Amino acid sequence: MNKKMRFLAVPALAISAVAMAGSPAMAAHDGTYSSTLGQLSGTTGSGSITLDVVGDKATVNLQVSGLAETFMDAPYPHVQHIHGGAKGQCPTVADDANGDGILSTTDGAASYGGILTTLTTSGATTPAEGLNLALGGQGGSYTVEREITLDMATQEALAAGTAVVVVHGLDPATVTATEEAFNAPSDLEPSLPLGATSPALCGVLSAQQMGAMPNGGADTGVAQETGSNAGVLALGGGLVLAAAAGGTYMVRRNNA
Repeated sequence: MNKKMRFLAVPALAISAVAMAGSPAMAAHDGTYSSTLGQLSGTTGSGSITLDVVGDKATVNLQVSGLAETFMDAPYPHVQHIHGGAKGQCPTVADDANGDGILSTTDGAASYGGILTTLTTSGATTPAEGLNLALGGQGGSYTVEREITLDMATQEALAAGTAVVVVHGLDPATVTATEEAFNAPSDLEPSLPLGATSPALCGVLSAQQMGAMPNGGADTGVAQETGSNAGVLALGGGLVLAAAAGGTYMVRRNNA
């Protein structure tokens, strides 16, 4: 190889290496992440999630079943998010600050952090959609399968092992709290009951090796278990959900 050829070859290799290093395919967070979601505050639901990530794109497969079914004559909306920026853990019963039997979103924040990505059924996935009930999962059992774009904060949380998936919306028939506690104003949206916006399922997203089983649902602190009224709706367990005059919602026991 003459001098001219060597001169041309070396920069070509260098340029190729730089291009590969900056490619999304070489990102530190690329891979498959999954979790089996654990139960919180008495929920009897279950769930699992898998994310296949390449660069800023992720293919989501979220499977949820056994959650509260109905809310005011309609499917119960369950919002879910990827949280991060904290300990990368699910909360335990010890995090129930006021001992009311409900781990609120605020109670769990120190463990799993703020919303990074909203796992909507369609449309935008930003934190701004965090309480968009229309884009949440509907009913007690549902699937979210779609490709989404991950912002840098979510990518960094995945790489650091601190990304946590939380599904919200407790069932008043099974919650480990009194009716009064369930019906207290939500820490996220005061017009809704605290129980309706509190975490029901939680799991840490862990990078998976080929053939590995999902994990991340452990250490949740809960045992795994297989105006005028706008209407009154039976939810099971002797509890009903009704709209109150002030535009808020409450749950009361139906002794009939």
